[in-house]
Amino acid sequence: MITVVVTDDHHLVREGIRALIEKANDMEVVGEAADGLQAIELVQSLKPGVLVMDIAMPRLNGMQALEQIQTLNQKTKIVILSMYSNETLVRKALQKGAKGYLLKDSVKEELLLAIRAASHGAIYLSPTISEAIFADVSNPEEGTGETDSLIPLTNREIQLLQLISEGYTNSEMAEQMHLSIKTVERHRANLMTKLNARNLVELIRIAIRHGLILMDE
Repeated sequence: MITVVVTDDHHLVREGIRALIEKANDMEVVGEAADGLQAIELVQSLKPGVLVMDIAMPRLNGMQALEQIQTLNQKTKIVILSMYSNETLVRKALQKGAKGYLLKDSVKEELLLAIRAASHGAIYLSPTISEAIFADVSNPEEGTGETDSLIPLTNREIQLLQLISEGYTNSEMAEQMHLSIKTVERHRANLMTKLNARNLVELIRIAIRHGLILMDE
C-alpha cells in the first residue's frame, strides 16, 4: 500500500485529490497539509511513501519545502503540482529531488500514474512538459540562467522572504517564526543586502526572478 500525504493551501483541492487517490486500491491518504511547513512536519511524523505537494503556497512554498525535506534523509518521494509549466522551474524541482511534476489541469488523468512511478523511484512528468527537461537535468552544468543556487540564503531567510511577500509585518513574522522582532529585523536587513535590493518592492521582484518565492496561482 502506498501511503500519501496531500499538500495544498486550498481545502477543496485537497479534498478532490484525496477522493481521486482513495479510488485506487493500492494507495491511501494518511494526512493533509495546507502549506510547506505542515508538509515537512507530516513527512517527519508520518513518513509517507509519497508527498503530493502544490508549488505555490503561503508561509513556505512547495519548492522551499522540497529542499528542506531532502535534508531530512527521509524515503518519502515528492510529486509537485503546479499551474506553472516554465521549464526552468520544472528543471529546478527535479534537480532538488522531486520525482514528479504535474500540471494541475492534467492531475485527474495522471496523478495516480505519477504516484506509482514516484513510489518506485521513477520520474513522471506531464506529457505537455518538454522532454528536453530530462537532458537539462542530466547536464546541470550547462548554463540555464539565473537560479537561487547563486544566492546562498538560509532556510530561515527563505521562509522570512516568503512571509514578506505575503505582506506580514515584522511583529507578525516574529510570532510566526518564534523569533524576536530584533532577530527578524536582522534577517530582513541581511536579505536586502544579499539580494542587493533598495526597498521591499525590489526585494520581492528580485526574489521572484530568481525563483526564491512563488506567488499563489
